[in-house]
Amino acid sequence: MNLPNLITVGRLLCVPIEVYLLIEAAYMAAFVLFILMVFSDGLDGYLAKRNGQVTELGAMLDPLADKALLVSVFITLGLQQDLPIWLVVFVVFRDLFILGGVIVLFLLQVKVRMHPLLVSKVNTGVQMMLVVLILAELSLKIDFDFLATLMIYLTAVTTAISGAAYMVSWARRMTSNTKSGEFES
Repeated sequence: MNLPNLITVGRLLCVPIEVYLLIEAAYMAAFVLFILMVFSDGLDGYLAKRNGQVTELGAMLDPLADKALLVSVFITLGLQQDLPIWLVVFVVFRDLFILGGVIVLFLLQVKVRMHPLLVSKVNTGVQMMLVVLILAELSLKIDFDFLATLMIYLTAVTTAISGAAYMVSWARRMTSNTKSGEFES
């Protein structure tokens, strides 16, 4: 296992620690750990590309680590009423929708390459920025109400656009020859 993949696995292993810190209201530690995990997300990709260490394992683990982190943190913050429940449900539903689509394609024996759409990368970035903002509010006791509200709605919009983009992509793929070629997820 190469260094970028080890960094990704480390990020994945930190998810339960992040959730625990949030549950225990250790917001400063949760804020710092989240920032480190966001930084490591960029670092593993950079190192993999720079050193020619891009692997299939890394291509699967990286989005898994991102989703595990974001879904876990969104659910925890939602249950603690630090994020609106409607947004949490929307974000989690979109991820389950994408997972369901990948499973259907797998069952139909369509080869799926794990390359997120650009809009999905933007959505992940916006979700990460929202969590950073909420954790900054909780840990630093600073009121970012207007900015937080703006980020909540921006997250909802990018989540909707991303979900719709996957739906359109899958519809195109399903109307073409589904047994040959590859499908980007």
